[in-house]
Amino acid sequence: MEITAIEREMYHYFVQLKDAEKRSVVQMIKTWVQEKDSPKHITIEQYNKEIEAAEAEIENGDGLSQEEVTERSNGWRRGR
Repeated sequence: MEITAIEREMYHYFVQLKDAEKRSVVQMIKTWVQEKDSPKHITIEQYNKEIEAAEAEIENGDGLSQEEVTERSNGWRRGR
């Protein structure tokens, strides 16, 4: 596979970035590709299936309480 002019240009600039910047650019590209490949809308049937699955998880005790979510998110802010 031959490298195109745009790919050479991207590489030229990419290698000049710091590691954190490279990770950010790669994540941005991943997001673009995932959004491009993912459906924009789901059907009402799929929506209802997802709601039913979420309700079943809650009934089975697989969910988190609001307090548990708050505790976990507070830990994220403190770097835990």
